[in-house]
Amino acid sequence: MTVMRTRVLDDPRFGPETDALLAGFGSDDGEPMTYEKLRAARAGRADPALAGRPEPVAVRADLLLPRGAAPPVPVRVYRDGPPRPLPLLLWLHGGGFVGGTLDDIDAACAALARRGGCVVVSLDYRLAPEHPFPAALDDTFDALCRLAGDGGALGGDGRIAIGGQSAGGNLAAAACLLARERGGPRVAAQVLCYPWLDFRAGTESWRLFEGVFLSSRTAEWYRDQYLAGRAAGPHAAPLRAADLRNLPPALVLGAGRDPLRDDAREYARRLREAGVAVEYVEYADTMHAFLNFPGALSAARRALDDIGRHLARTFTGAGGPARDGGTPPALT
Repeated sequence: MTVMRTRVLDDPRFGPETDALLAGFGSDDGEPMTYEKLRAARAGRADPALAGRPEPVAVRADLLLPRGAAPPVPVRVYRDGPPRPLPLLLWLHGGGFVGGTLDDIDAACAALARRGGCVVVSLDYRLAPEHPFPAALDDTFDALCRLAGDGGALGGDGRIAIGGQSAGGNLAAAACLLARERGGPRVAAQVLCYPWLDFRAGTESWRLFEGVFLSSRTAEWYRDQYLAGRAAGPHAAPLRAADLRNLPPALVLGAGRDPLRDDAREYARRLREAGVAVEYVEYADTMHAFLNFPGALSAARRALDDIGRHLARTFTGAGGPARDGGTPPALT
């Protein structure tokens, strides 16, 4: 049976930093969410003191990713280092399928480009309730296929990984299920950060951490906007997939004080039982969405280092060094 590497990282800074951040936000008390509140939240701007300031990279460009007959999807592309072909990482922000922006994870994506030795493509997928399931997944899978086939236009060398945070982790996992079912593209790795992989709220972590940044009532509202009355099959809730065999190797990150912690633990366990190489890393005493706050949380900065090292190792072993494809086109 495949061995699952499991690490629980505890640092004396994690708890106090999380307490201070949560005190500034206030808890999610489960007050009813409304579309008007959602629109106001979408209009908010990331605070650099919390979200961090992006490290300098050689290229940071906002582009439109073509999708054939479908409308193009906005992406933000990050690359660093010398102008040679590199692996691609498709990255999906969180936000409960109804919110989140490229700006929220700007610092995180720049850090992953520098540490992972790859071109990061951050996808501005469509959001519910205006665009319910499967719109976000369609955007994700279309982008994965496009980048796997034509990624050279962005400086890619033919290798690709996918990852995301919370709802973005769901989309990354579901896209890997689709890639397996439809015969491609080949994905070198999936990186699932505190992923929201099911819509049930009866786990131990929900009982322990109800209202810690996320309440079950708010999560139910997000779910209802995303599914819009559809049943939650495995493409919407990957934990419900009956078979997880033959999926890409996975790095799964959990947060020790997260209502969704047990989703991450369970998916990692099931991947391992299905014979998939998986590493599970849990950051003790920190919160859901912690990667959005590298300016305030050392757990986020540590996780970005860990993901970067994992990607660098993965790409070193996934097809060898980058092929000599000349200088990639300038991204301006």
